[in-house]
Amino acid sequence: MKKFVLMTMLSLSLIGCDQQSKPNNPPQNGQDYDNTGINVRDRDSNTKTPLNQSESDADRKITQKIRQAIMADDTLSTNAKNIKIITINGVVTLRGPVANSQEKDAIARKVTAIPGIIKVDNQLDVTRNNY
Repeated sequence: MKKFVLMTMLSLSLIGCDQQSKPNNPPQNGQDYDNTGINVRDRDSNTKTPLNQSESDADRKITQKIRQAIMADDTLSTNAKNIKIITINGVVTLRGPVANSQEKDAIARKVTAIPGIIKVDNQLDVTRNNY
């Protein structure tokens, strides 16, 4: 009897191992979550990306303060909170999609209020897509 129970349990566990994992369900609204089209310009070697971020303490602190100010604002969309912030020698470049011009302006105001910034290059894109 013990052998029968043991064999049954072993068989059931092996059957469970045979199940393949199913891929996540695709987006139901027909929208692709891949925003590669938005990031096509990152392929241009002249475009600043987060990999260009300066490693100086001053630039890292500026970037950190900007990110903290943006994350603290609960009115901003997820896209706005995930913009690219690149600081090089006090010059801040902002890139990425935001939901509307109000978000773009709100982020610009937050950035200009932070001390130590020499110039802001606001390349934020207003988009209708929400990823």
